[in-house]
Amino acid sequence: MKRLLNVLIAGALVAGSAGFASVQEGVKSTTKAVGEGTKKAAKSTEKAAKSTAKTTKKTTKKAINKGAKGTQKGAATVEEKTAPK
Repeated sequence: MKRLLNVLIAGALVAGSAGFASVQEGVKSTTKAVGEGTKKAAKSTEKAAKSTAKTTKKTTKKAINKGAKGTQKGAATVEEKTAPK
């Protein structure tokens, strides 16, 4: 009877440790998946930021050039009007 009780207790301890090990493996794989997801999201965000920066630079350059052309045109008109006749 005492041996049977010892065998049952030992079996329960072994089964419990196996269950704990499988829980650890589950946590490990979940953590790895979360890390990979975060890495992909960071790359996507970085790519979008670069695209936005490039578009902003291009649009700003266009606006400045258009304003400069308008200023030159206005300056030419003023020069024509103020030139001695």
